[in-house]
Amino acid sequence: MSNDPIEKVHVLIIGSGPAGYTAAIYAARANMKPVLYQGIQPGGQLTITTEVENYPGYPNGVQGPEMMVDFEKQAARMGADIRYGLATKVDFSQQPYKVEIDEEKWIEADSVIICTGASAKWLGLESEQKLNGFGVSACAVCDGFFFKGKEVAIVGAGDTAAEEALYLSKLCTTVHMIVRKGQMRASKVMQDRVLNAPNIKIYWNSETAEVVGDNRVEAVRIRNTQTNEEQQVPISGFFVAIGHQPNSEIFKGWLDMDDTGYLQTVPGTTRTNIPGVFAAGDVQDKNYRQAVTAAGSGCMAALDAERYLTAAGLA
Repeated sequence: MSNDPIEKVHVLIIGSGPAGYTAAIYAARANMKPVLYQGIQPGGQLTITTEVENYPGYPNGVQGPEMMVDFEKQAARMGADIRYGLATKVDFSQQPYKVEIDEEKWIEADSVIICTGASAKWLGLESEQKLNGFGVSACAVCDGFFFKGKEVAIVGAGDTAAEEALYLSKLCTTVHMIVRKGQMRASKVMQDRVLNAPNIKIYWNSETAEVVGDNRVEAVRIRNTQTNEEQQVPISGFFVAIGHQPNSEIFKGWLDMDDTGYLQTVPGTTRTNIPGVFAAGDVQDKNYRQAVTAAGSGCMAALDAERYLTAAGLA
């Protein structure tokens, strides 16, 4: 820790996106003078999403990045202090809590709201990244609607992949499901549903060789890992459902988390195991992972923080 004077803040919000910005709006309106550090991806996952049609209040839909600019502007107008910077270390051993920013500056905070989100796991293909947002997606519930009446492919073998394949099967003519092994990891009931869906075609022992298309997804090249044979299947959408990684690494050893790294909160609240530290959005939500639920939990976190600070005599 450097010898520079440590800045003290009332409420520190780590991370942007719908949860962080909503927490900032509520905290600022309650005169808690929140300071928000946007993290490595200001605006969060929505900045890599094109059209958002399922967020209330945007009857004609909205571009993900544009929506996050609206959120940020609203938080700033309420008086939130929004800054660039990445939280790189924390010390939650005693009040006030300490958070290191960009490995150089420490901040002390009476309360901390964590909204660091979760990042989709990708296959690592160049074509997948090139067409991300142009037919490639990591969220069937978010983007499936755009492929109504079309053929799509989905990669994955767990419960999430099965659930998303079934969701897509209700919208799309055919869902081509690419499974790496000879069986799925999904629960038996989910496997049965997928196997019984007439328009889900499963490619066992297969992997994605390439997502084909210049400006939009046009096809997928599927490679059989046993025979090495490849086939090209025409599709309009390509969904990756191999899991998400919560951005919670710096909280290990301090906060309770499940075996995959999602922060655990007291049910019905945003409280973590450390009083005055709250978690909202996808970093603590492995089930819904929607912009509207993240925003809702950001509101809850600000209200929880306000009640905590009042009860602790720090308001």
